[in-house]
Amino acid sequence: MNPQEEIYLHKLTRREFRQRMQSGQLQACILPVAAVEQHLEHLAMEHDWRSVNEVARRVAQRLRPRVLVAQALMVGVSEHHMVHPGTLSLRPGTFLAVVWDLVDSLIRAGFSNILVLNGHGGNIAPARAVWDQLLRQTWRNVHFLSYWDVLTQDDARELLRSGHRLPEDLPGHAQEFETAIALAAFPENVRQEALTDQKDPTPALASPQTGQELLQRIVDRLTEYVKQMISGDRVAPVPPYHP
Repeated sequence: MNPQEEIYLHKLTRREFRQRMQSGQLQACILPVAAVEQHLEHLAMEHDWRSVNEVARRVAQRLRPRVLVAQALMVGVSEHHMVHPGTLSLRPGTFLAVVWDLVDSLIRAGFSNILVLNGHGGNIAPARAVWDQLLRQTWRNVHFLSYWDVLTQDDARELLRSGHRLPEDLPGHAQEFETAIALAAFPENVRQEALTDQKDPTPALASPQTGQELLQRIVDRLTEYVKQMISGDRVAPVPPYHP
């Protein structure tokens, strides 16, 4: 891979990164955050991490060479799944401290536009609770967005046989949506024998065709989202200080 075309920050040398940043080429960074946790009997526990990185990769490839992906935080807030051994979890404060430090590292590297792209529902409430504070401290265009947030009710009605709605039901833990994404992008993570031989029949409604269409719409819209961040048409508002 030509270093000028590389999309992953960790694959660059310090000289390659420095040259691209100093030239003005690098205009935004995507920081995926997710989880490693149980996904019923049929999906690998890396699903949230794998799916959000798949989305980030596709977006960065479309916006190459202006956007990098910083793969730095695989585990999220998953205490609600710890009854299932193998799940990994951070305390909310730990998760937020790491996200904060990573955002600060990217700002100090030269990025002004940073998208923290989320792939796990358990990370949403902790992040939303403190995001105003982060913006006040950084004064940069830093966004927190779950990748499914760019979908609409119409998308759900059109594509999902299970009748899941937005925003209440999506992504739906290991249900049709997540299973379809996996079948389309990394089918080796779907245990087919378990998919049809478990108490919950809903995941079996998923198809790779549905997953491909979902990914297409998500990547199309997120690409436009990041373009607008770069152009200055989408700026995270810094809340005012109280007098």
